[in-house]
Amino acid sequence: MRRARVDPDAPLIHHARGPPTRSRPIAQPSSPATAPVIALRGAGRTYGATVALHPTDLDFAVGDTTVLIGPSGCGKSTLLRLIVGLIEPTVGDVRLFDTPVTRQTAPALRRRMGYVIQAGGLFPHLTAGANAALMARHLGWSKAKRAERLTELAEQVHLPADLLERFPGELSGGQRQRVALMRALMLDPEVVLLDEPLGALDPMIRADLQVELKEVFQRLQKTVVMVTHDLAEAAWFADRIVLLRAGHIVQAGTLEDLTQRPADDFVTTFVNAQRSLHLEAS
Repeated sequence: MRRARVDPDAPLIHHARGPPTRSRPIAQPSSPATAPVIALRGAGRTYGATVALHPTDLDFAVGDTTVLIGPSGCGKSTLLRLIVGLIEPTVGDVRLFDTPVTRQTAPALRRRMGYVIQAGGLFPHLTAGANAALMARHLGWSKAKRAERLTELAEQVHLPADLLERFPGELSGGQRQRVALMRALMLDPEVVLLDEPLGALDPMIRADLQVELKEVFQRLQKTVVMVTHDLAEAAWFADRIVLLRAGHIVQAGTLEDLTQRPADDFVTTFVNAQRSLHLEAS
């Protein structure tokens, strides 16, 4: 049975509710000429006695695509959540546009960030169009302005406009990810954060979306931070790859840096573990 449609113009209702210490050279962005859009300064996160991210210094430059990679539990998703303000650092600070990301500043700063979570995170009771326009409606955009922006974004992400009237359960995995990307881009943010956005897709759809997503990044010139487990995917997207292990940055650089100039044995082991992907440094 088809779900009843939710009126996208109805008002929103809000409900209340380790390793040894060592020096930390800053992992520089690949375009250091301008001030970083995002800066971590000694930012770390613990949960009781468990260290999710050791104190970390890391800059992200305007227009660069940085990919965070490493084994499960290495701290890459924690780092992304610190940037978006979903969690706060236990030590140090995170700055976005030179403003500390705190519980108080995060809501306003998030309007300058787009965030794509694993599996898209679409609301099943809203149509694709209503999902994509959720924040725009919350901010009071007119129906005409929302419709114009949806049409523009659907074209950019290669989503047929008629699919905007469908519910997430009526879309393929690739189509849902396109809608999630539209939602992240709706407010034209300066920064786009993506947490394993393509991990749940089958290889053919994933390959197509990789090409389309890279085209979007290059055309819009956003500052992009992406998390992935896949070194081939990281190499495809990244201006800079940041490899983490056990809450530490092990090495930051290009794929060629990791393959030809590894910082330590772990880097070589990590690269060799994915050798079946037939990576090539470009």
